[in-house]
Amino acid sequence: MPDILLVADEPWIVNDVRAALDAHAITVQDDPRAAAGTWLEGDHDVIVVDLQVASMGGMAVTRAVRDAAATAGRPRPPIVLLTDRDADAFLAKRAGASAWLRKPFGSFALRDLVERLAADAVTDPS
Repeated sequence: MPDILLVADEPWIVNDVRAALDAHAITVQDDPRAAAGTWLEGDHDVIVVDLQVASMGGMAVTRAVRDAAATAGRPRPPIVLLTDRDADAFLAKRAGASAWLRKPFGSFALRDLVERLAADAVTDPS
């Protein structure tokens, strides 16, 4: 089971992600400015980021994690951006997210996506 870093500050999002990924180890970070550091300190296989998190936003969190990975010489982690609208897929692509899922999301869809990304990261750690 992959370890998950969830970057979100809305209780309903945290609850929905926990319910969908109940068998996984989940670390919740509600401060987007600390997300990259939390990932660097931990051993998280996949990061799930809400598009609207505090004052920084999911796009900036995604870019900050990608930059931290490059600076540390580590492979970029798979990042799932939780979007608000279908049109936000453009923002997710621009930010460099590995995948995105529109809220509200189904439990199976999130679990399947996270497990697939974690498995792909193991076989292709670039």
